[in-house]
Amino acid sequence: MSDKIRILVVDDHALVRGTVAECLAAEPGFHIAGTAASADEAIQQAVECQPDVILMDIDMPGLICFDAATTIESTNPKARIVFLSSFLHDWYIERALEVGARGYLTKREPPEAVIAAVRTVAGGGICFSEEVRSRLTLDANGARLTRTSRSRASTLTAREMEVLRYIAKGLSKKEIATTMHLSVKTIDRHCFNLMTKLDIHDRVELARYAIREGLMNA
Repeated sequence: MSDKIRILVVDDHALVRGTVAECLAAEPGFHIAGTAASADEAIQQAVECQPDVILMDIDMPGLICFDAATTIESTNPKARIVFLSSFLHDWYIERALEVGARGYLTKREPPEAVIAAVRTVAGGGICFSEEVRSRLTLDANGARLTRTSRSRASTLTAREMEVLRYIAKGLSKKEIATTMHLSVKTIDRHCFNLMTKLDIHDRVELARYAIREGLMNA
């Protein structure tokens, strides 16, 4: 077992999670160390299962996957994370790179592409879908998003963007504070910054903006 690549599959859709796990389990040299239905569960499983590679969906209920990735990096630094997404939004690609993801694949990829990505990442490499790679600059400093212009959303900090997503999910300031392990006063400050930067001065309109710009779908 020790010579096999240990994989953790994280997706809130049971069918997707099961299908991916079954496909990878049939591949020689792979072992499904565990599965998880949320980013919160992924943190726990990353400690208990000690996976080499984590395939993680981006849009799941509960804790935002990027926060989970940061926590996993501190508790299991050897685990290499590959994000899976049905959508391609620059902010999500950039955030994935910021938290140290070793890959970003679209869910349109065939099984053999996912299998190849797992092997590449487990071997210390990086792997991106072609649609993602076309938006990146790869050099000696690593991978970074190539940006020709800055949208209003791109002026937001990672924390502000996370607060915006939680607002769009309908969470109250107190619920957001609890979820992000921050004070309500800090969330108030983030909300003020969001409204100032986006020139939107209503929580409902903030939620509509996030949905309209595709910031809830990744």
